[in-house]
Formats: sequence, C-alpha cells, structure tokens
Amino acid sequence: MFKFILKRILYGFLVLFGVITVVFMLFNVMPGDPARLKMGQRSDEKSLKVIRQDLNLDLPLHKQYFMFLNDLSFISIHDVNKQDSTTSRIYLNPAKYGSPYKLFKVGKNRMLVMKSPYLRRSYRNQRPVWDIIEQTLPATFVLAITSIIFASVIGILFGIISALYKNSFWDRLVAVISTLGMAGPSFFFALIIAWLFGYLWRDYTGLKNIGSLYTMNVHTGQEELTLKNLILPAFTLGIRPLALIIQLTRSSMLEVLSFDYIRTARAKGLSQLKVVVKHALKNALNPVITAISGWFAGLMAGAVFVEDVFDWKGIGKEVVDALFWHDLPVVMGCTLIFSTCFVVINIIVDIVYAILDPRVRLQ
Repeated sequence: MFKFILKRILYGFLVLFGVITVVFMLFNVMPGDPARLKMGQRSDEKSLKVIRQDLNLDLPLHKQYFMFLNDLSFISIHDVNKQDSTTSRIYLNPAKYGSPYKLFKVGKNRMLVMKSPYLRRSYRNQRPVWDIIEQTLPATFVLAITSIIFASVIGILFGIISALYKNSFWDRLVAVISTLGMAGPSFFFALIIAWLFGYLWRDYTGLKNIGSLYTMNVHTGQEELTLKNLILPAFTLGIRPLALIIQLTRSSMLEVLSFDYIRTARAKGLSQLKVVVKHALKNALNPVITAISGWFAGLMAGAVFVEDVFDWKGIGKEVVDALFWHDLPVVMGCTLIFSTCFVVINIIVDIVYAILDPRVRLQ
C-alpha cells in the first residue's frame, strides 16, 4: 500500500512538473512586453530596461525557466547579497509568510532555504499573486462544490428513473435532457440562464443576473453573505456534469439490474425499492463516483466563463480579467492552482479506490 501511494504521489509531481513547463513556455512566447504592460505605454526606454532587469526578462529563456522553478519550489537557492524574486515576498511581509528557514550554504554567496512557493506579483496592481488566489479561491470552491452536489443528487435520481423505466417516455425525456446538457457549452447556457431567470423573469424568481457570494450592504457599508446569488451560476455550472452523471448512472444501473443476484433478490419477494437501494445502487455507483471526483476538479477550472458572465468574484473571473490586461503572473499562478487541485483530487481518489479494492494496487 505504501509503494502504491508513493507511486501515485510521484506521478502527480511529474504531471505538475509537466504543467509548469508547458505553462511557462506558453506564456513566455506570447506577444507583448511585460515591462511595458507594467509601466504603461508612455514609459521611457531607461525605465523599461530597469523593469526588464527586475523581472529577469533580460536573461536567456532557460535561465528564466530555472528561476521560475526556484520560485515555485519549497526548497530553493537564495542569493544572500540580493533581494531576488525567490524570497522577496517573504521578506516584504515576514509577519504573514514567515522568514525562510536556512538549511546550509551553497557556494560563497548562496544559501539553500526552505520557504513557501512564490507565484510572483501582478503586473497590474503589484499585489502578490498568492494573495489574489487566497482572496478569490474560496468563492470558486463554494461554487464548484454546490454545483457538483446539485449535479450528483439530481443526476443519480434521474439516472435511476431512466434505468427503471427503460424505453418509456420518461427515459426518452431524460435522454434528451442529458444530450442537450452535454452538447451545449457552459458560457452559452450561462448567457441564456442569466437573461431568462436573472433579467426577463426577475420579478418572479427574485434573482439577479450578476452577483457574488458577498455583496455590499448600501445601508451599513458591510459585506453580507448572499446565498441566492449562488443559485444561477451553480445551476449553470452543474449542467454538464449533471448530463454525464445521468448517462453513467443509467448505463451502470441497467448493467447491475441484469445480474443474477438482483434476480435472486426479486425472487425472494423483496420490494423494488429495497432491490434498487440496498442491492443495485450500491454496486452501480462506482463509475459515477469516479466521474464526480473528476468533474469536481474540472469545475474549478471550468468556472472561468460562468463566473465572468454572472460577475462572480472568484478565481475564474480573476483569470478572465488577467487575460484582458495581459497580467501573465496571475494567469500562470491560477493555472497552476487549477492543475494542483486536479492532481491532488485524483491522487486522493486513487488512494481511496486502493483501500476499497485491493486489485487496484496491482495496476
């Protein structure tokens, strides 16, 4: 079991290393001068040169890449005579991030230190990218978890009904709903739902087409939790996983209902409810649980367009704004966070499966 867990963690690190490499190369070949974006279009060449040196843009690409890895690593090399990008976040705010733990010297002026990962600073407002993620990630997490709960409950229920009433009117209706849910892109559904329920039928639904988890009270000036703003974006984001869960539950239930032990349970006189809940459903949910775990990680990244349409103040909305302003550190940092969430969730699912089914460890 220990070797299995170690192997999965190693694979996860390799995947993250590949994502980091691709993200760095992709965003460093994009057109645009980060120094000019940071200083503005009217900056002089002398100031631009200073900014390029500060951002290490004057170095060859391979050196920039290794410095980027040095920033992200928990253990990195720091020049003791220079406040370089690796530890600037820590030294600028040691009360929040703590001072780096010095391990030992590497050469004359370099020190190997243990620190938290550094995602650099936003070009637009100079805020640390990690602070931006800390502020916006909880709202996206709430949106994603609400969407997957909605999709799971309704999807499993509709899938069971569709399987029990195979080839009936209800089965065909559920099939149409799931097909439409899989075919339509999230941003299209977001526009339609926001217009219908948040604008056209606003007097009946009491919902808004834009809004976030916390809104400002105009009377008190304080931020208040506004859960009704969660309804439309959570419903929109849950449409695609809902369609997939319906189809998986239906096909898995049909397969399980054809097994001999189900026929035996029915022959013993057990009610349909007991046969479905106690015998069929428990064994039919394995592929569904796998899909739910995978979709939850995907929803974190898939919330980008939905958050932008509904003006939901999450990490997805931050990515859209950063792309508009060519704020590459924010885009890169958020992309790495999405990837890390996906890898971690998949590792947890693999470990849970290995505990429940020892045969998984042999794969």
